[in-house]
This record gives sequence, structure tokens and C-alpha cells, in this order.
Amino acid sequence: MGVAENKALVLPFYDEVWDKGHVDVAGEVFRDDYVRHDLRPTPAPAGPEGQAKIAADFREAFPDLRFRVELILGEGDLVAGRWTATGTHQGRWATIEPTGRTVEFSGVNVFRFQDGKVAEIWNHRDDFGLITQLGAEVIAGAAPGGEG
Repeated sequence: MGVAENKALVLPFYDEVWDKGHVDVAGEVFRDDYVRHDLRPTPAPAGPEGQAKIAADFREAFPDLRFRVELILGEGDLVAGRWTATGTHQGRWATIEPTGRTVEFSGVNVFRFQDGKVAEIWNHRDDFGLITQLGAEVIAGAAPGGEG
């Protein structure tokens, strides 16, 4: 597959999985052995089912989530997508209980393709901006009361 075909596979990932909540579409996009790179404190769940769970959990916290893809770039086996999302925090996300606040945040994903599906994804989301909009405490460095 070429760059155009890879880009054409990324767009439905955003539209179907993230914007519409059809998380089963992840199975059409990701290889069974895909690797996810992001800043989460725990390992990401494996395989397309893991990607579907990540999306389902996030959409449970923000059920009216909407994604707007602003830029898709491709070269070789890589495709990058820049997006902005909006949603209302109505369910628990990470350690943050529902706030009812509407948020807007952005991110960039870099996808590496192999044999027509995503083999790796690098996820860079503005979690700092998201957490700040939710009104949660942001701790940089050592936690208060800890040694630092």
C-alpha cells in the first residue's frame, strides 16, 4: 500500500472510532501486534482490542466526544494526523471524577504502517491542557509533602 491508501485508512479511524464511537473499526486499522507509544503511566492494552478499549473508555468519560482532523501528512510508511477534540466530561477519566465541564484539546498521532495496517502509533495529546480545563490538580515534579 502507498501513502494515499495509508492516509485513507487513518481518516476512518478518527471518524468512526473516535468521533462516532464505532470502536470495532480498530480491528480494520491496527495489526494484532501493533505497538502503542504514549505517556500513560501503565502499559497500553495490546492489539486492536486494546485500541478499541482505549477509545471506548475515553468515550465513556466524554460520551459526546467530537474529533476534527485538521491535517494529514504522509511519507513512506508513516502518516501523521493533527486533530482537535471537544467533549463534556460526564464519566470518570483516569483519577478524575466527572466534572460536567466541556473541554477542547488537541493532539498529534504518528502511525507506522506495515502490510496495510498500523504497526505502531505514537500518541501525543495535550493532557496538561485537558487536565487544567477539568480543574484537576496538576503536580509537576514531586508530589506535595513528598521528598523532592
